[in-house]
Amino acid sequence: MITPLTILIVDDHPMTVDSYSNLLSVSNFQENTPNFIRSYNCEDAYNKIFFYLNQNTTIDLALLDISLPPYIEFNIENGIDLASLIRKKFPNCKIVLLTMHGEPLAVDKIIKDINPEGFVSKNDINFELFPIVCKKIVDGEMYKSPTIIESQRELFQRNINWDTHDSQILILIAQGIKTVNLPNYIPLSMSAIEKRKANIKGQLLMGKGSDSDLINIAKKLGLI
Repeated sequence: MITPLTILIVDDHPMTVDSYSNLLSVSNFQENTPNFIRSYNCEDAYNKIFFYLNQNTTIDLALLDISLPPYIEFNIENGIDLASLIRKKFPNCKIVLLTMHGEPLAVDKIIKDINPEGFVSKNDINFELFPIVCKKIVDGEMYKSPTIIESQRELFQRNINWDTHDSQILILIAQGIKTVNLPNYIPLSMSAIEKRKANIKGQLLMGKGSDSDLINIAKKLGLI
């Protein structure tokens, strides 16, 4: 007999959580009905993750909406932060991120930071396809929905290369750190930082614009 999966579902719309649960209960997703952990915001999800961790109960699959009410006290701002936490606490858990957005730079950053087993645009999914995709992921496949794949293709075509240091530069500038002080926070020389900053501006602003313009477009794209 197959042991029922324990599945964490986090979305700020209760009807969506119920829909996911129902679809994975009534389909041929698994022989036994999974055990569902339902949550609607980052704080509740954070607490439930640690509750099950302390109970030595494994979370096998996590379905996480990216846009969620944050848990400010512990700097858990969205589903990406929850995914990062789950990676550390339940390394064998398969993570599926769900989003309404597909901006190329934001998609690329999420894939590099989290490398989820599933990355799905909600615009690409329907009731029939959802349990099929989840079963593929549970069975060991990696899945990216068409919108996510197209975002990666667009990024490749634009020849944009983004890494952790680039993201750190943006985040620190957004926090008000002056460029001259960035080497105190990032293990790069001032020359390297200035080149990266110029490259970032070239990618996001076509080389023209202030630091404020840079931060505004980065926020719009979901990069910070």
